[in-house]
Amino acid sequence: MHKDQKKYIFAKQKMFLNMNKTLLLLAIFICISLVNTAQPLPKAIPEDVGLDSHKLKYADIAIKLSIDKKEIPGAVLAVVRNGKMAYLKAFGNKQVYPTVVPMDVNTVFDLASCTKPLATAISAMILTERGLLRLQDNVNMYIPGFTYMTKEIRILNLMTHTSGLPSYAPETTLKKRYGSPNPTGFMQYIDSCKRDFEPGFKMQYSCLNFITLQHVIENVSGESLRDFAKENIFDVLGMTHTDFNPTGEILTYCAPTSKLNNGNILTGIVHDPLARVLNGGISGNAGLFSDANDIGILVATLQNGGERNGKKILGPLTVKAMRTVPDSLKTFGRTLGWDMTSPYSSCKGDLLGPNTYCHTGYTGTSIVIDPDNDISIILLTNRVHPFDKGSVVKLRALVSNAVAGSIIKQFAMKQNSNTEQK
Repeated sequence: MHKDQKKYIFAKQKMFLNMNKTLLLLAIFICISLVNTAQPLPKAIPEDVGLDSHKLKYADIAIKLSIDKKEIPGAVLAVVRNGKMAYLKAFGNKQVYPTVVPMDVNTVFDLASCTKPLATAISAMILTERGLLRLQDNVNMYIPGFTYMTKEIRILNLMTHTSGLPSYAPETTLKKRYGSPNPTGFMQYIDSCKRDFEPGFKMQYSCLNFITLQHVIENVSGESLRDFAKENIFDVLGMTHTDFNPTGEILTYCAPTSKLNNGNILTGIVHDPLARVLNGGISGNAGLFSDANDIGILVATLQNGGERNGKKILGPLTVKAMRTVPDSLKTFGRTLGWDMTSPYSSCKGDLLGPNTYCHTGYTGTSIVIDPDNDISIILLTNRVHPFDKGSVVKLRALVSNAVAGSIIKQFAMKQNSNTEQK
């Protein structure tokens, strides 16, 4: 073989080997990235994080009694403390009609109004951190022509339910008027509907607040709420079973909710009529689906100042702002997307710390976060299955009390590895 030919072949082989080496390194990097991104919460026995496992059984008893009374078909309870999953347990069934299917800890639930803090409010605060949004800004700066009375509605009013917008909207009437789905037509209705009071005058819980906030987020970011939340929250933290309009593997884990008049059982389709009928399943007020494991990752991130395993969604000052009632609205008890002391906050129970914040969902979901004791309680049920007759109002408080009663060692919330002094 000619010397030049040998050089040519050697050069080609070297180039080939270098390419393979590069591809191998790239593959390793991708694998490491995926592992780092998709790490579940580490598990711990209750005693390792200062909880009494025997006293936690009182929460089990309360849930089982609720199932026996047919208030709920089943439930998943998760307790997160010190960045670890200290308790994760399934009870009863996730489906009782038309067949019975047992509940398991990987069940994905329609979170209903827990969508508001987990997707919509956090997305709004991410934009605020980036200097693209201001809480004191008027809504009509982002939704041109947005109607107001003598006082303009601000972003702050939407997030604290002090805007004066009606609590809900007549979805059947609006479907006839605009068709289904029609988010643009629905927003036109919200633009011009009669306000119930002047902004800041009182607190009235309203799904229209967070649907309006959704449009603000989408207009500012240029993305749908679904895409923005996925890219900036769920994918960052490796929340692999959290999405709007779930498909594929997520859908197979979904717990059913109500039976419709046509006989269909809603499974993986949002229960809330405004979200389902008018917004096509992607809505600021409802529509997010998730499981206890994923929500555990998110609450642990909030308890650690918005960061976990080097993956950051919010800064510590933003997290603190989200769990603080604004000074000008102290009497109403609502924070930026969460609840502290309004009439809807009974899910906190009676024993947790004074800075505990929470949210509930119509389908039977609730999230309670106590920063004073670094403990979070995630109670997921599909109490609306199958005939929308169940109730969990009392159960939520009973479970919170049982979990609070199990605390035998106190931990303060961490902020970027530094303990926050209360």
